[in-house]
Amino acid sequence: MKIYTKTGDSGSTSLFGGKRVLKSDLRIDTYGTVDELNSYIGLLRDQEVNHKRKNILVEIQDRLFTIGSILATESGNDKVKIPALIEPDIQLLEKEIDAMDTQLPPMSSFVLPGGHPSVSFCHIARTVCRRAERLVIALDGIEKINPLVIQYLNRLSDYLFMLSRKMSAELKAEETPWKPRM
Repeated sequence: MKIYTKTGDSGSTSLFGGKRVLKSDLRIDTYGTVDELNSYIGLLRDQEVNHKRKNILVEIQDRLFTIGSILATESGNDKVKIPALIEPDIQLLEKEIDAMDTQLPPMSSFVLPGGHPSVSFCHIARTVCRRAERLVIALDGIEKINPLVIQYLNRLSDYLFMLSRKMSAELKAEETPWKPRM
């Protein structure tokens, strides 16, 4: 299989199922942002502090490929075989969030992103996840998207926030509270 096909040289691309759309289409922007998020999760997985979380991060990356497949399939096309996103995928994130929450001090304020480069990568992943979620919601306003996609991205951003706090604790990095000027 060649990596280049030249079919996109005019600024269009094919969805799963064959329909051609502009590369600037909201659907393309949406699954492109999910792909960007997946790359940031890979960067997080490569951080030494996350070596013991490799399996969950690989699982998340796999689910993001599933979400990308869902988003890359033209609406109503039942002939294209794509992997499924299921409730237990969301429940896994919730279980991981709850486990981290029991090991961290309660929050008393918002936390400024940063404290350590690895933690900063996690915050970037979290904000890209939120952007992907917003794009999926915008796309859902045009054509219905599997609601589990929105739920998964919402829960994943929560997971990434908790992971940033857990990483800060493990790296003994300072969590800087936001102190609004009043």
